[in-house]
Amino acid sequence: MVAVTLNEIEALSVAALTRHGAAPWVAAEVARAVRRAEETGNVICGLYYLESYCLQLASGRVKGDVEPVVTRPRPGSVKADAKFGFAQAAFARALLDAVAAAKENGTASLAVAHAHTCTSLGFFTEQIAAQGLVGIGFTNASPVVAPPGGNKAVIGTNPIAMTVPGTDAPAMHFDFSTSAVALGKITMAKAAGESIPLGWAVDAAGQPTTDPEAALGGALLSTGGYKGWGFGLMAEVLAAAMTGSVNSLDVGGLKLPDGPPHGLGQFYLLLDPGTYTDAFAARVGRVVDAVAEQPGARIPGATRAEASVVQVADELWEKLSALA
Repeated sequence: MVAVTLNEIEALSVAALTRHGAAPWVAAEVARAVRRAEETGNVICGLYYLESYCLQLASGRVKGDVEPVVTRPRPGSVKADAKFGFAQAAFARALLDAVAAAKENGTASLAVAHAHTCTSLGFFTEQIAAQGLVGIGFTNASPVVAPPGGNKAVIGTNPIAMTVPGTDAPAMHFDFSTSAVALGKITMAKAAGESIPLGWAVDAAGQPTTDPEAALGGALLSTGGYKGWGFGLMAEVLAAAMTGSVNSLDVGGLKLPDGPPHGLGQFYLLLDPGTYTDAFAARVGRVVDAVAEQPGARIPGATRAEASVVQVADELWEKLSALA
């Protein structure tokens, strides 16, 4: 393992992305997301994705130099057409318009359409909360989750994220896939020769399995059974149907080096906490305090560990350094 700083991670990411065709400003936005993922220990959304970004830039699966088109079809609605570029870039171009719409109207929505995978959805809702607004986000992904009782994937891991602003830091922050586990954890288990817990996946016949290879040939399960399946479908409707982007069914593997662009959507709600009441902070604080009184309990996102130096596998760092 090699110890690297966040600054080194960001700089390497910018260099690798620009070398493979990303415009400097686009590379900077994507690198910032890679840095934040590593900072918070979200390794699956960090350097783990950088090689595929570079290969897909080279093959044209993602457009690295396109300018997103931002429009405002209704007073409280903002749309960013990513034009098959990076979601991070499209969101960055549209964020201030969406924030202005929320502050004008109390509530606003931001639809990001035809984008590359956004990886860490919470990266975006954090930015909304930093503007003093509640941020809620939804996205879809390549099909890996089967319906309860089924054996064929229909939707993606389809995460949901929410960040609630606080005084100096978010009062609450969660970002979770509606599948029982992220697909990356199964691929990592396979690479390590480890089994997976029951309840994560089914094999091609729809039978529960602890074999990661059989799981990769079958499908993931939703977290919480029918309840998680419902949340996954909600994310699918908002991310695909509301934005006019693709269904999970129509997306190839997110890390495949070539093929059609992802074309995925993300959908965000931006809520001004002061729209209806001046008691928002007090009501949130009441819950936060009640949880804090219980040893071992915590509000999601509270006391989240943030690293300034992270450990990266030697082989991965060498590979990414070569790309840069």
